[in-house]
Amino acid sequence: MSKVSGSAKRLLVGRALSSERLSETLLPKRIALPVFASDALSSNAYATQEILLVLSLGGYALYSYAPWVAALVVLIYTVVVASYRQNVHAYPSGGGDYEVVTKNLGARAGVFVASALLVDYVLTVAVSIASAVANLASAYPVIGDNKVEWAVGAIVVITLMNLRGVRESGALFAIPTYGFVVGIFGMLGYAIFRISTGDVLQAESAGWQITPEAGFGGLALLFLIARSFSSGTTALTGIEAIANGVPAFRKPKSKNAATTLFMLGAIAMTMFSAITWLALYTNVKVTEKDIDLVGLPAGQAQKTVIAQIADAVFGQFTLGFLYVSFATALILALAANTAFNGFPVLGSILARDGYLPRQLHTRGDRLAFSNGIVVLAGLAIVLVVAYKADVTGLIQLYIVGVFVSFTFSQLGMIRHWNALLRGDPTSSERRTMLRSRAVNAVGFVMTGSVLVIVLATKFTKGAWIVCIAMPLLYLLMQSIHKHYDQVRVELAADEDETVTLPSRVHAIVLVSKIHKPTLRALAFARATRPSSLEALTVDVDPAETAHLAREWDRRAIPVALKVLDSPYREITRPVLDYVRSLSRQSPRDLVVVYIPEYVVGRWWEQLLHNQSALRLKARLLFSPGVMVCAVPWQLASSELLADRPESVGPGAVRRGEPNRSTQDATVAAEYVDNSPSPGAPSSEGERL
Repeated sequence: MSKVSGSAKRLLVGRALSSERLSETLLPKRIALPVFASDALSSNAYATQEILLVLSLGGYALYSYAPWVAALVVLIYTVVVASYRQNVHAYPSGGGDYEVVTKNLGARAGVFVASALLVDYVLTVAVSIASAVANLASAYPVIGDNKVEWAVGAIVVITLMNLRGVRESGALFAIPTYGFVVGIFGMLGYAIFRISTGDVLQAESAGWQITPEAGFGGLALLFLIARSFSSGTTALTGIEAIANGVPAFRKPKSKNAATTLFMLGAIAMTMFSAITWLALYTNVKVTEKDIDLVGLPAGQAQKTVIAQIADAVFGQFTLGFLYVSFATALILALAANTAFNGFPVLGSILARDGYLPRQLHTRGDRLAFSNGIVVLAGLAIVLVVAYKADVTGLIQLYIVGVFVSFTFSQLGMIRHWNALLRGDPTSSERRTMLRSRAVNAVGFVMTGSVLVIVLATKFTKGAWIVCIAMPLLYLLMQSIHKHYDQVRVELAADEDETVTLPSRVHAIVLVSKIHKPTLRALAFARATRPSSLEALTVDVDPAETAHLAREWDRRAIPVALKVLDSPYREITRPVLDYVRSLSRQSPRDLVVVYIPEYVVGRWWEQLLHNQSALRLKARLLFSPGVMVCAVPWQLASSELLADRPESVGPGAVRRGEPNRSTQDATVAAEYVDNSPSPGAPSSEGERL
């Protein structure tokens, strides 16, 4: 079973890489951009749509506010990119927002920011995949009937790709990411060409009408515009991933990361502006509820904004429409890759600092943080299933965590520059620091303001779930850290620490019947020269117990056999009571329990063997002064795990090894000799 599963793993994930090859996995900028920026770039596929969806609540007339909302989003994006360029230069180790906040605002604030980032990474995967499926459904309606299944399948595929390693997955993701960028800019260029030649571009929904849910004016209108803006800020998701992924860049790491951030900002905001302009130019109409869109054919679901734009721009050129639809769906699915790179790295850093389980800290076979990748995939699948892959429902949970980390990070950087300015910088360094602090100060004010708007406008729409999840995750991580601290103190060895030797060692061999595993366990127990040795069996079936006792005497095995009564036919409880009674009688003595176990090669054989032994071991581990020693016996099927060229069946002999039956005969013969009592020195040549 293990050999088969190992081959399957190599096929899906690839061959293991040694630690010395870690440098080979570092990314050049052309690969780092699609790896870390796919989320930020793909957000353009739904950011404009989210703005229009909210404005549609007041009717089509409110679409006139869309350009101003989009312009404000571009302004925020520019400020955040400029701020994070400061971060990657100041903190290139890959801790990102968590490291910045921890070092400047304290560990508690850092853990809270980390909780926000972890939640947001999970939501990034869920939202991206759900949006990808929605875009595919616009081109292929049959997909819409099985959205959840398609979404879960996409997450599984991306998980497998990431398990192959950052560099290999990055190469796989580069083509779709650049393909999406080419598709959007190609659509923009084709639209400009058609407009310049006098063609009229009209979306499918241009002639339809929007039924407003209510009239908005005054503060209500201001609140609606603010809510539209908060939905549009989904375009900013993913910016922080580059700051968290600086260690994955080639040297000079900080410079390459900062350059990639600039490229991301320029490309993403150009695309966002182009899509928003085309949506308004082609008179695209979308609503949160299908019923509010008058003119939508009965039984037809609304198409996404970007699908409607592509249809209007390319017209009879169906191939262009299909290309943009497919490229958008693909980039949205692969946008989850940003989270698959950010979540495991952040999880590793948190595990290193003792806030998450240690298993998340180490790299897997392919030098990727495999455990973190699997955890992220599992959580995202739970969200997709729970929300039935509904983008509108999931998007309400989105962005809160991003702006929590943005805001705290900018405040941390202000503290960082203040600390440096209190030193003795040169005049040129001081000017640079003051300029950097000003950038971060503007970023703090703007991101903090957006955070307030997001919380105010999205709280009742579902963001309250995130507002609960983040503190709960924060408390969980603090509890894990407290546990690790307690264990560290408990296990710490003092300078004069000594180990007290036990007064005596009582050895007990558990016996169910007389067979080869039992004889081997007895031989091994005797080889340790304990102070006392006895065999122990539980009387579950009187007839079988009597037969065991007679066979024991007939073989003249020189170890006392003790029989424990069990009126209720239990095995575990009588053994536990007896072992604990020995410990109570002599607290300074050590009790060693030898348990014969089968080693099997097939998973289903494990279900048929060792169950009583596993239960007993689990209970004995909690008994002070008691040690458990498993004595393995390899069944023939265990050769499947040996990974040796020879196939060893019953009675076969390996090269260089004695026949197993000969070994067993030797072991069995030991008990008919006049062997010394436990504790006595062995005579020269005695077989053990």
